Parts: sequence; C-alpha cells; structure tokens
Amino acid sequence: MSEPDKVHTDMFTVTFWGSRGTRMVSDKNHIVYGKDTICVEVQCGSRTLVFDAGSGIISLGESLIKRNIDSIDLFLSHSHYDHVEGIPFFQPFYNTDFSSTFWSGRLNGITHSRDIVDGLMKEPYFPIKQEKFLSKIRYKDISDFETLQLGDEIEIETKPLNHPGKATGYRVNFKGRSFAFITDTTHVPNKPDEALIEFIRDVDLFAYDCSYTDKEFPKFATYGHSTWEEAIRLKNSSRAKAMAGLHHMPFRTDKALDKIAEMLKTNGKGCRIARDGLKIQL
Repeated sequence: MSEPDKVHTDMFTVTFWGSRGTRMVSDKNHIVYGKDTICVEVQCGSRTLVFDAGSGIISLGESLIKRNIDSIDLFLSHSHYDHVEGIPFFQPFYNTDFSSTFWSGRLNGITHSRDIVDGLMKEPYFPIKQEKFLSKIRYKDISDFETLQLGDEIEIETKPLNHPGKATGYRVNFKGRSFAFITDTTHVPNKPDEALIEFIRDVDLFAYDCSYTDKEFPKFATYGHSTWEEAIRLKNSSRAKAMAGLHHMPFRTDKALDKIAEMLKTNGKGCRIARDGLKIQL
C-alpha cells in the first residue's frame, strides 16, 4: 500500500460545523465561536459520519458536494429543533447520486427514526415533505445501549442521556482511537455519573454539553443541560485525553466564551471550546 493510501485509510478527524445550542445567533458579539447549531463531522478513513443536523449541516452539505462525498451516516442525538433544523436545507438530499443512513435512538413521541423527518417537514410548519428529497435515504432505529458495527473497522457504542424527551450519546471507536459525542445531557451536582464516566473512559476526545457554569446551573437544573466544570470533572475521572465543549447558549457572547476558555486553560488540561470550523485530528 502506498503511503498516501495508508494515510487516507487511517484518517480520523472531527470537524465542528455548528456548536451553538437552542438557536442560531448572528450579531457582532457572536462571531469568533460561530453562529450555527450543532453538527459534527467525523471522518473515519473513507467513511463520513455526521452527528446531529443543526443549522451547521447546511455548510457541511456544501462542503460534501465540493469534496465529491456521496454518502454519509447521520446520527441524531435527539429531535429538538436546534439539532434537526438543517435537514430540509441539506443540499445533498436533493441529489440523485447521494445516499445516507439516518440513525436515531429511542425518543418520546416517535416510533421510528423516519418519524423525526416526517414530523419536521409537514404542513403547516413546512411547505414540502421529505418526498421531495431525490437522494437515497435509509432509516435505522437504535435500541438503548446498542453497539453498532458499521464495517470498515468502525464501531459505534450508544448510551441514553439524561434529557427531556430522551437523547442518545455516541462513542466512535476506529482503529484504536475514539471520539464520544455527548449532548444534550444533565448531571446531578456532587454525584459523579459513573455510567457516563465508564462510557467515555480513555477516549481521545469527547464533545460535551457545556451550556452553563456551575454558578448558573441551579437556575436551569431542569432544562437537561450541563456545565463547563462538570466537563472537567468528567475528563479527569474518565482519563479522557481531551474535551471540546459545545452547545453554547445564545446569551454566551464571544467575550463570555473567552473567559471560559481562559478558565479551561487554567483548570482543565486538554479542554477547549468548540467553534464552527474547528478541525481536530485524532
């Protein structure tokens, strides 16, 4: 095997196309860390995995077309608007030579993963149904704690998360390296989540719901989100090599995130803030 082929086969990268939570932002105070809601691309060799379909998936779609990538596996953590709002505007879905597989765990109010898209794209909330899509789309349902073997040495572990309406966390294992996608979820103060700690044990990188600070948390404890400080505690307890915080709230300006970045630099070795366009090679 030539060296370029080997590099391509072993490539394992994580790219954040959207890192905001709740809704998009678009003013001068929200530029450095991005405006789009959550979407993360994971490249495993020649395979493209996508986690969540917030508004960030729109720019991802444009990139996939330019790179001549004609298939993806799309994993949804759950179906709240900020995690699926980009689906109708994902241009590859309107290409006949594109194919995708939707994956979703168990959610309150739906029976199958296809129900998510059918519910999102229907009158009177949206003018067209998904039958307008020209690409080939398959839908797969995930059971709680199911482990998926995608082929090409890609293994996906799953775990239910603590979020209203339910949500699913994912861990990608590929050729001795690993990435975990953990959003949206909450925690119990002063009570370590041993199951989650074990799920992310020794990962090379995990993306985590860092919506709030510990000081803010009591006000939002029932909203189903977590904190920057909890992310640091999870990293230390799990021996994860690195953490990227995401689900930045709309009220979190660039200036406010700069302060959190400084806090992470001081207290969380290997911790950083995710932003639109950030690419990490594992």
